[in-house]
Amino acid sequence: MPDFAIYPSLQNKTVIVSGGAQGIGAEMVKAFAAQGARVAFLDLDGDASAALAEDTPGVTFEICDLRDVSAMQAALTKLTDTLGPADVLVNNAARDDRHNWTDVTPAYWDERQATNIRHMFFAIQAIAPGMIANGGGSIINMGSNSWWEAGGGFPAYTTAKAAVHGLTRTMARDLGDHRIRVNTVVPGWIMTDRQKELWATPEALEAHRNRQCLPDLIDPVYVARMVLFLASDDAAMCSANNYMVEAGSI
Repeated sequence: MPDFAIYPSLQNKTVIVSGGAQGIGAEMVKAFAAQGARVAFLDLDGDASAALAEDTPGVTFEICDLRDVSAMQAALTKLTDTLGPADVLVNNAARDDRHNWTDVTPAYWDERQATNIRHMFFAIQAIAPGMIANGGGSIINMGSNSWWEAGGGFPAYTTAKAAVHGLTRTMARDLGDHRIRVNTVVPGWIMTDRQKELWATPEALEAHRNRQCLPDLIDPVYVARMVLFLASDDAAMCSANNYMVEAGSI
């Protein structure tokens, strides 16, 4: 593993990550904790959340279903009452379940948008007033390069992920006067346990390697490193943009 950077500006910052119990989210939680930040996360999986918190001293969490906006906002209020206003919000939670476009119903479509985009806006709405009172902050929304690649097989997901950057751009404008930076991190195909278990067949991996400029598959740690940079003061003049972690995938 490379000798990664330390960001002194993240020391004692309050960081909240949604979908933080597993995969890329868990990697972010561990990375922020290693920087000396005060880290909290939201997730629906109680067992995975407890295991991560046990392995990462000082980290706290709340269990909630992000599709229930009221419950999510109550959980965020509880966390900020304990830790203080958030300096960093990472809107990470999402599910990339595959689905055939011919089978999609209005109810399924709405549920996918609630899972993959709606909660991001309402988390910002809940957290931004505290950032404004503090004089600034960093909001990082997790996108996906699946729609950039014209990936098929999950139209409700790719539509939601395409919308993430629109949310980023408009909120960067609305919050910029308060020195709140809003950016999108765009992962490629990241080798989480979920991806390996469900979709990373030898044939799929070989085809994907051929689309990347770099030959190596992407570990979740590299997404976390980009998120750390955007959360830090090193990125003080970065806002309203996409930051790709996709090994030059085309």
